[in-house]
This record gives sequence, C-alpha cells and structure tokens, in this order.
Amino acid sequence: MDSWVESPRSGGVSTPRSPEAKLGLRVEDLWDIQQPQLSPSEKLNSCFENILVSSFPINPSFQVVEINSDSSLADAVQILSKHKLLSAIVRNVEAPEDASWIDRYNGIVELQGIVVWLLHQSEVKALKMGPASTVGVNGAVGNGGSAPEAAAPMGGSFFETLTSSDFYKTTKVQDISGSFRWAPFLALQKSDTFLTMLLLLSKYKMKSLPVVDLGEGNIDNIITQSSVVHMLAECVGLHWFESWGTKKLKDLGLPIMKPHQIIKVYEDEPVLKAFKLMRQKRIGGLPVVEGNGQKAIGNISVRDVQFLLAAPEIYKDYRSITAKNFLTAVRNHLKDQQEVSPMLQGMITCNKDDTIKDVILKLDSAKIHRIYVVDGDENLEGVISLRDIISKLVHEPRGYFGDFFDGVVPLPRNSSSV
Repeated sequence: MDSWVESPRSGGVSTPRSPEAKLGLRVEDLWDIQQPQLSPSEKLNSCFENILVSSFPINPSFQVVEINSDSSLADAVQILSKHKLLSAIVRNVEAPEDASWIDRYNGIVELQGIVVWLLHQSEVKALKMGPASTVGVNGAVGNGGSAPEAAAPMGGSFFETLTSSDFYKTTKVQDISGSFRWAPFLALQKSDTFLTMLLLLSKYKMKSLPVVDLGEGNIDNIITQSSVVHMLAECVGLHWFESWGTKKLKDLGLPIMKPHQIIKVYEDEPVLKAFKLMRQKRIGGLPVVEGNGQKAIGNISVRDVQFLLAAPEIYKDYRSITAKNFLTAVRNHLKDQQEVSPMLQGMITCNKDDTIKDVILKLDSAKIHRIYVVDGDENLEGVISLRDIISKLVHEPRGYFGDFFDGVVPLPRNSSSV
C-alpha cells in the first residue's frame, strides 16, 4: 500500500510516494543516524553502502530483451528499434540450459556498434581497391575517399544499399558481439550495494548494469544512469537531497569540460562524423553547432543512430547528409509519425548559476542524457551528462573494489577498443 505524504513537488498536496521516493526516504532515515562529524559526502557514501541493489525499483514495463547469438545484424537492428533500445544482451544459443550466467551470455551488442562495423567493412574494401577507389556495400566501385566520407554526398541511397546488402543480412551478431564495445559486460549481484552501482555508472563509465540472480542465473533488472537520475528527481525535498542538490553547478565544479574541449560537429559536416566521434571519444551525444559560431542548433545522440539503418528512406532525397540535414530529416519524420522524442524539444540548456537540482529535474522531465551549459549569449560553455551528476553524489573509498572486476566476462577474441 502506498504511503501518503506531503510532496514538496506538488504544492503541499498529499500524494502517494513513488517507489523511487520511498527509497529516498530510506536514505533519509540512514542520513539522520550518521555520525555528526562526517561530511555530507561521507554521509551519503555511508548511506548508499547500506542499501542493497536488490532494493532498486524495477520499472513496471521492464523486460530483459535478449538477442540470440545466431541472429543476423538485420534482425538485431529490427529488435532494438522495435523496443527502442540502444543495446541488448546477446544470448549464447550454444550454451546448455544449466549454464551459469557467464556462459549463458556472449556480451552486449549495440546499435552504434553495428553501424560502425558495417562502415568499417566498407572502408576495408575501399582500401583493398586502392586509395582512389571506394567500394560500396553492393560491390560497386567508385572514386574518391573511404566509404564513410563517400556516404555523405551519396545521400540516403547509401544506407538503403547498405541495409539491403548480403553481409548485413547474413552476418551474425556473434561475429561482432565484442566489436567496438564501450565497456565490458559486467553485472551486479543483488547483494551488491548502491555505492558500488553508483560508482560503476559514474567513475567507471558503465551505461547500464544488469542485476543477476546467481541462484537462477537470470537477469532480474537493468539499472541505467537515467533510472538513477529519475530516482534523484523523485527525492527532491528530502533533507539529504537538498543538502546536496541546492548547490550551484559552478560550486560543484560543473561543467567539467572547458568550452574549447567540447566535442562537437558543425552543421555542414557529414553526420557520420558525429557518430564516429561518439565512438572514438566514448560519449553518448554531441551538439551540432552553427558554422560560424558557438551556438548549438541541435543535439545528435547515440540513440539517433537507429535512423541510419532503420529508416534510411527519410533522407534519401538529400544530396548530402550533413548534420543539419540529418536533424531536419529526422525531426520531420518524427512529426509525420507523431512520435514523441527529445529531438523535437529543441536545445535544453542551463547556466552555471543553476543548481544541480534544477538540472536533474530538467534531465528527468525531458528524458535526455545530457544538458548543455550556455552563457548569457547562448554560446556553449560546457556539457553535463548523467554520469557527471552521479559522480558528484559519491566518491570511491581507497581500495573499495578490491578484486571485484575479476568476475567480468572476458572480451571475445574479435573485440576491439576502437
């Protein structure tokens, strides 16, 4: 039964607390009994160390989406797009029924990894044909540069050809499941703590963490950076949150990046450059900037890579798939389909005098993974990601993880750090 409390976010009206807010109340109880000499940061570390991962709320619509290792890349893309996922767990079809979870799963396959792998194959073919030739995915030979660069002037037809190619339809997920992966396949046990979870999602740059039931060998939950930020948003008004959340970004050392360090693409550059930069720099998105300044006209996210493979027809009439044309084409497609998407919301920004609470509420409300910091003239000053926020919540005690990472599934032989 829901507990009824006066919610600070509802103007004093009594509302039932969400599962995330109830979890926040547990933190509040632990906060109140901490030793007074501890700093707020030490108190939070101690609180989160005393709450188990098994307590993290499971989304009512949660389901573990698995892709069989013998599925084709085409099938994998369809499954990921259908479920609106960036990645999914690869189930080893050769593993026996009684296999441990480590043997049951091959790793993780990502939408962006599939795109980069396909383009890489085209580059390899182009190099074999010589520097003046480009080999399309259908085997046709053309002139001028590598395949990704050639893809820009070819418009949407390049990706239509790509998605109809034999190696897209016949290459199996198991052949690339370790390729271009950002992080090892690492799972939490139910007995691990919130502190472990938060550190892995921030300092150790994990995007999501499966929670494994070792007894059953099943994955019971997947905790993401965005689900943690939603939990924080539901805790607004609680004393432990306010002691931290009311601090200004500049007082917390945010944004971490200086303006000249922001990874970006200009509006007239090929959109493929954006996705290659995300892969090379291991980031989840970047701004598209005006050609003559520092003002952002939009954001391209790793999630948007799905449109390259799942809907190439939406920009087939464009002579050049620049970052600006990509944004325009996808926005028009989303409007036509009446789909809700962060890409339709325009640029969501903040400034250095905003509080971290302000930023958390914006990120959670818009369901986005990063927010851009701008000055009074709307010029980019930095970017704040979900990971940056979580990293300001906890710190890693010396020697905290010990041999924790010894349980990570080894990378496959075809793994690449590129």
